[in-house]
Amino acid sequence: MAPEATRVLVEQLARTGNPSSLHTSGRAARRVVEESREQLAAALGARPSEVLFTGGGTEADNLAVKGLFWARRTRDLRRRRILVSAVEHHAVLDPAFWMAEHASAELVLLPVDSDGVLRVDALAEELAEHADETALISVMWANNEVGALQPLSDVVALARQYGVPVHADAVQAVGQVPVDFGASGLDALTLTGHKVGGPGGAGALLARRGLELTPVQHGGGQERGVRSGTLDAALLASFATAVSSAVDGRAAFASRVGALRDELVDGVLASVPGAVLRGPRSGRLPANAHFTFGGCEGDSLLYLLDSAGVEASTGSACQAGVPRPSHVLLAMGVDELEARGALRFSLGHTSVPSDVAALLAVLPGVVERARAAGLAVVS
Repeated sequence: MAPEATRVLVEQLARTGNPSSLHTSGRAARRVVEESREQLAAALGARPSEVLFTGGGTEADNLAVKGLFWARRTRDLRRRRILVSAVEHHAVLDPAFWMAEHASAELVLLPVDSDGVLRVDALAEELAEHADETALISVMWANNEVGALQPLSDVVALARQYGVPVHADAVQAVGQVPVDFGASGLDALTLTGHKVGGPGGAGALLARRGLELTPVQHGGGQERGVRSGTLDAALLASFATAVSSAVDGRAAFASRVGALRDELVDGVLASVPGAVLRGPRSGRLPANAHFTFGGCEGDSLLYLLDSAGVEASTGSACQAGVPRPSHVLLAMGVDELEARGALRFSLGHTSVPSDVAALLAVLPGVVERARAAGLAVVS
């Protein structure tokens, strides 16, 4: 966590009061919540009334996908189609698949190019044929695995022609690239605290005024009657502080960490035979570097690096102990065996040049050992 977010969290944890209570402590807690709402809105170009606090990015994505679908379908039974990019985070993909299975939705996975960037021509063709049946579009601001920035301005421009609402998961983007909700033209946007140096368990859905959302969970009617549940004033104050700090320091962060990322990329490509950078060389998140290493199992690479003091991610799911290639890489057209040797390196506000040097010192040997071990047999 960012030091300023930690400080605010510790200060607020010492206080009592339910923000929904009317006594003195409750009103004080409510003031903290509303000031946090205003702070977050100011940082992201939104109105305070457009900020719906949630328990994190996954909850916000579920509210966007399910809430928008049900609200639109209630008004027009023809609107059954949910359009999402094929490289979305599972917090968007899984609710969309669930809606297809349980709520009579028709799920359309929009294709991407070899860099993981949405093919706008495919979206245009889909809307031209089925706009009257479309409930919503969800395209992430930036991909969490390969770091590719998505053409959201084009998506919004197309959607506006047909009156279709657009949601973007911006969990990876906030604090790394400029994010202005009002200027974006989006109808809804997801963010979360732990990606910007804030606490886990705090997130938000920015929803433009007038956007109809059917509640996903019910109870006390907090958050415009859309998201019930007692708000945690301490978490939200820390979350808003982290977002504000990350946005204020974004340009300096992107410049410093982007330079480290470029050093990492150049070093890996120069020292590891067969390493392939995935995602665009430019037009990607400054803190993201994603590679595939042919002939390796991603989990082998991860564990070998971990034993050498380097923590990375495969970016792929593992079900019942069986390695599975990333759906993002497969959507990009990467061969399944090649996709199994994926690693994502993420940099952050604590990263320094010696971290990159430490990785480059051990990675060639790690890849050599992983290749010697080979690929696990998947039946």
